[in-house]
Amino acid sequence: MPELPDRVLVLGLARSGRAAVQALRARGVDVVAHDTNGELDIVGIDAEVHVGPWRDALLDGVGLAVKSPGIPNQAPPVRAAVERGVPVVSEIELGARLLPNRIVGITGTNGKTTTTALLGAMFEASKVPVEVAGNIGRPLTSIVVSAPPDAWVVCELSSFQLEDVETLHPAVAVLLNLEPDHLDRHGSFDAYRDAKLRIFENQAPTDVAVVPRGFGEVPGEAVRIEFGGEDPLPAEPRIPGAHNRENAAAATAAARALGVSDSRIAEALETFPGVAHRLEPVAEIGGVRFVNDSKATNTAAARRAVAAYDAPLHVILGGRGKGESYTELALDMVGRTRRAYLIGEAARDIAPALELAGVDHELSGDLETALHSAAKNARPGEVVLLAPACASYDQFHDYEERGEAFKRLVEEVAR
Repeated sequence: MPELPDRVLVLGLARSGRAAVQALRARGVDVVAHDTNGELDIVGIDAEVHVGPWRDALLDGVGLAVKSPGIPNQAPPVRAAVERGVPVVSEIELGARLLPNRIVGITGTNGKTTTTALLGAMFEASKVPVEVAGNIGRPLTSIVVSAPPDAWVVCELSSFQLEDVETLHPAVAVLLNLEPDHLDRHGSFDAYRDAKLRIFENQAPTDVAVVPRGFGEVPGEAVRIEFGGEDPLPAEPRIPGAHNRENAAAATAAARALGVSDSRIAEALETFPGVAHRLEPVAEIGGVRFVNDSKATNTAAARRAVAAYDAPLHVILGGRGKGESYTELALDMVGRTRRAYLIGEAARDIAPALELAGVDHELSGDLETALHSAAKNARPGEVVLLAPACASYDQFHDYEERGEAFKRLVEEVAR
């Protein structure tokens, strides 16, 4: 059992923060927790909880701070901890320290959730005990008490989680791709890239690093295995899109490295239906397909979504921008998109790129207006696609809430 200080500060009390509190309390650690949301429901949190403005006095007696991924390193609590010499780690790092299990880590700009869930399905098909956790929506610390010690842990890892790891040591680490994202948080592509590559830094020669074919050097000493979207597979994946074939190739490479047989890999590829909010078929109404790709929170993901369909598209774009250019996305939409419907804060930033590319578009403002307009304009055989290319935080709590709102609105159209 890792040695922990007597008192730990947990920063942020959403899913990962609450899970960290529970894991620490299960180890008998005294926990003080803070969240800036003064209206947060704190009932049932087994800790000394403080909400509202930060106070440096909350660090008194603290030997470690565990922060949720949504909290940047420039936030006052993090700066105050660093100034006092209190180590700051991510919830993922805490989970890795507390779990005896072997970890498969999966990161990348796009496709992380799909690949994580698909690799979990490959383990399940081969009857190997597995727990799927991390950025996929199940905090790593939430399985500290419940995970069988012989189970593999397949863990989706975001750049926000990886920027504060120290001892995380995946037996297999997978990098799917690397494109500009979260520049509003990291400040530069180099900083974002460095955070992603931390997944490899503690790997030993007995470990495996799975990377895209032709990718440059990565940290650590692991055996390198490369993959590509054209690799032969034991079966073709059920989920559509060239990008999902790349995800399938990465999952296959990792599974093979771990000894999963091709027959079990094939079973998973042929049956895995995909994940919610990622090219999720919602309904077909009057010959028009409605597809929820709310998880497309950057331009690279939206470009992959647009490329996944041969049918004419009505694409809903927008939300809170991440400092990206929309030029390449707009060019990819030429000849594929009958009309784009722009919502949220980024709408007027996206519009000039579409204008220059000659893509028909309208400023819809919000998701409901966009969906109803798209449904009215779409013809049989066409697709209404939510692929925002932006974060959701201007109008929704997260991409999941946005996707659920889209599905609910489609149900209303169907009535």
